[in-house]
Amino acid sequence: MASVPAPASATSAPSLKGTGAEVSSNGLVDNIHSFKASDLEIDLAQTQKPKPDLTGLAFGTVFTDHMLVVEWNSQVGWQRPRIQPFGNLSIHPACSALHYAVQLFEGMKAYRGADNRVRLFRPELNMNRMRKSAHRACLPGFDRAELLECIKKLVEVDEEWVPHSDSASLYIRPTFLGTEPSLGVKKPSQALLYVILSPVGSYFSTGAKPVSLWADSKYIRSWKGGTGDCKMGGNYGASIFAQYEAVDYGCQQVLWLYGDDHQITEVGTMNLFLYWTNEKGEEELATPPLDGIILPGITRQSILELAQKWREFKVCERYLTMSDLRHGLKENRVKEMFGSGTACVVSPVGRVLYQGENLQIPCQQENSLASRLMKELTDIQYGRTLSEWSLLV
Repeated sequence: MASVPAPASATSAPSLKGTGAEVSSNGLVDNIHSFKASDLEIDLAQTQKPKPDLTGLAFGTVFTDHMLVVEWNSQVGWQRPRIQPFGNLSIHPACSALHYAVQLFEGMKAYRGADNRVRLFRPELNMNRMRKSAHRACLPGFDRAELLECIKKLVEVDEEWVPHSDSASLYIRPTFLGTEPSLGVKKPSQALLYVILSPVGSYFSTGAKPVSLWADSKYIRSWKGGTGDCKMGGNYGASIFAQYEAVDYGCQQVLWLYGDDHQITEVGTMNLFLYWTNEKGEEELATPPLDGIILPGITRQSILELAQKWREFKVCERYLTMSDLRHGLKENRVKEMFGSGTACVVSPVGRVLYQGENLQIPCQQENSLASRLMKELTDIQYGRTLSEWSLLV
């Protein structure tokens, strides 16, 4: 069994298409045997680490004083959740997470507003996606509402680590591992769910500047019937080689293509949007559909819902190819292209290297759709705009 070091106001959520199990009108409701937030044990660290200077802080390199840990095994089920001092894990050398990638994670953030209140952004969507990933990885089910309550308590315990800044946040990384101490390829009989926290600034070293992409069909991020629609570590580990090849070509990220027609899917670790005048002459914001190879991003869903609410242009989920993009650029129909994700929120694209050709993407820094969406989303996240999408800690 995995072991850990010895200790030294929700709002209602909408129905969620494509993100896993459904959410009731009253929030997260599960009727399964799970751990309970009311059983949470808390052991506070005897000493506290100094808070980092956020200037130039590399993403995910500094961690808070505490972590949440919950263990499971098939004989007794879920054990009591506990918050304890941050520390290394001790796992069996044959555990299934190490050998067969029986592992998944989530990415979410806590934000401190000008009112000094700490908020989470649509965390119920993360809980849905995490349970969907757990089902795909053959890991045990859990009560989403109970996990969310435990995460809220962890953030509350380490609240002073939430940056007093509207350009930084506290990154929350729930992780779920199969810890079966066996080399057999099977469902794990033991598992470990834990959550760690990390104060972060901008994800990209270039800040909000447009990113450059290398588009090539040599590598495939995901495929139908695979795990591209789940947030599993193996999806990301397998992408690192291509990422470094993109850098060799002078680009910052990979634009992942799929199929003989070079469908545009995702960019790096982000979902992708194209804002253009489509083939029918309609002003359109388009993003690839959730067909099993696209990760159902929380920021992606939020952008779609915001844009649909505005009713200013067509908003759709549709297939896009590199041929579509090239023709759109040649005919001056492309307005913007940008990625979206929890880490970066909205990231404009300035250039795509494809088949030896540099495709220059229109990219205005001010009055762009990307900047408008960035402001709308961050205003909600930091509490400048009241929204049902915010959950106070």
